[in-house]
Amino acid sequence: MKNGTNIITLDNGYHLWTHTDGTGDIQLLTLHGGPGGNHEYYENFAEKLAPLGVRVSMYDQLGSWYSDQPDFSDPAIRDQFLTYDYYLDEVEEVRQKLGLDHFYLIGQSWGGALTMLYALKYGQHLKGAIISSMVDNIDEYVVNINKIRETALPADAVAYMKDCEARNDLDNERYQSYVDVLNAGYVDRKQPPAISHLVSTTATPVYNDFQGNNEFVVTGKLKSWDIRDQIKNIKVPTLLTFGEHETMPLATAKRMAQQIPNARLVTTPNGGHHHMIDNAPVYFDHLSQFIKDVEAGTF
Repeated sequence: MKNGTNIITLDNGYHLWTHTDGTGDIQLLTLHGGPGGNHEYYENFAEKLAPLGVRVSMYDQLGSWYSDQPDFSDPAIRDQFLTYDYYLDEVEEVRQKLGLDHFYLIGQSWGGALTMLYALKYGQHLKGAIISSMVDNIDEYVVNINKIRETALPADAVAYMKDCEARNDLDNERYQSYVDVLNAGYVDRKQPPAISHLVSTTATPVYNDFQGNNEFVVTGKLKSWDIRDQIKNIKVPTLLTFGEHETMPLATAKRMAQQIPNARLVTTPNGGHHHMIDNAPVYFDHLSQFIKDVEAGTF
């Protein structure tokens, strides 16, 4: 595996964009969120983790930004690729094609779901798992996001959002203005200009199929997400990292830390869902300490 950008060809014929930075013997593979997001909030991880000697590999999942984007309007393509199983096995194929083993896997949000599934199915390849801002079931998430908007917005705004959702009228300007308020408070609190774009980079067909219209309503396949009965089987050292002011319920994170046999929970003050950006110094202190402890055998 060489540093820089490499396009890998999957066994299914599609191509994924990958990029590796850093030097050293410690390998970290990153999984972005969305679904349908991209790698960009991982771009400084190699620099931040350089003192530990970490090589960081990023990639855009199928359908996302720099990678191939199949025609998901075709039901046959959608049914074949827009599944948990496809994206989980894509991680394993990427691992193989990049030549990684005994590595760390970090997943943000949707990527955190894939990290849990990977640790359960392919945990023999992992040194450690980092679950960043993702919980083990969607029901507790929905309760939390409903509580958030009832706290953050006036009652008439919440009523309007619920009415729009009942009528499937989610793209109107007023509804989206309330989504913007919630995103600014709980998802991207810092909103750095460095990763802004003139166009949306979200793979909308992927995001809509799994999540729905926005982070505060779940209408897609993620409605079925629930592995509460399985996380006790994650055996690798596991870091759970959450923002203290984010969409994911911290009460669920605390329970997960008790149920995963070898887990540590850390939280980032003033961090939203993307707390690696909102409060980077604390986030990277936590991540670096986890890797140090696992490497030293003291975790």
